[in-house]
Amino acid sequence: MHGHGAGAHGGVAALLPVMVAVLAAGCYALAAARRRREARGWSHRRTAAFLAGTVLLAAAFLPPVATLAAHDLRGHMIQHLLAGMLAPLGLVLGAPVTLVLRSAAPRGRRAVAAVLRSRYLHAVAGPWTAAALNLGGLAVLYATPLYRAASGSPALHVLVHAHVVAAGCLFAWVIAGPDPAPRRPPVPRRLVVLGVAIAAHAALSQLMYAGLLPGLDAPAAERQGAAEIMYYGGDIAELLLALAMLTTWRPSRRPRPAPAYAPAVH
Repeated sequence: MHGHGAGAHGGVAALLPVMVAVLAAGCYALAAARRRREARGWSHRRTAAFLAGTVLLAAAFLPPVATLAAHDLRGHMIQHLLAGMLAPLGLVLGAPVTLVLRSAAPRGRRAVAAVLRSRYLHAVAGPWTAAALNLGGLAVLYATPLYRAASGSPALHVLVHAHVVAAGCLFAWVIAGPDPAPRRPPVPRRLVVLGVAIAAHAALSQLMYAGLLPGLDAPAAERQGAAEIMYYGGDIAELLLALAMLTTWRPSRRPRPAPAYAPAVH
């Protein structure tokens, strides 16, 4: 975060996302290697996507990005782009839920299935809800005193980053994830949600550029640079998300109507 409290965010708390990313990469790689020895195998592309996601997530919280983010709003925005948009896309495209379902014991599979059927997950896994949690969190962060407060509070700082990563993963999963998800509508409807999210993201970056977000008190050069990173970097991330969604689209074929009359057989 940007501000006088940035220096307080060192130590284990600052490296927690990195440790989580390394642990996730190791567990995924081990499970994927075991599945590849089976007849059904496991996709190398899914493995590459997930590992790329963990690398991007770790990079967001290591120097030089983390060092710049501690005192410059532009660095913070690069960190957000990596941790909240690009890394979640890679993690989701790795289909980790499917890998867990194929790797876990029956009791573990039942537990995962119970989570997928839970009321809470059904409540948050709708595309509009996921978009609101993702973009609404950014609006609250930059348009209220939350950003400044998180700069001086290590605990709040960690919570903000956790929300950014979790909301980014939820949105990517609901929109384009290969894993099973409750309440996932057809691709055309998800394209509408993604289009609205792109417009809202662009509007927020423009408000930041114009200095109309009261939660930010950074110098104009930093603020405008951060807004440009949000605008153009967000476009790239959302385009990748749209492409990922379209690659999974299998339009249903409508049955051909029966002829109005049958020709006479002689």
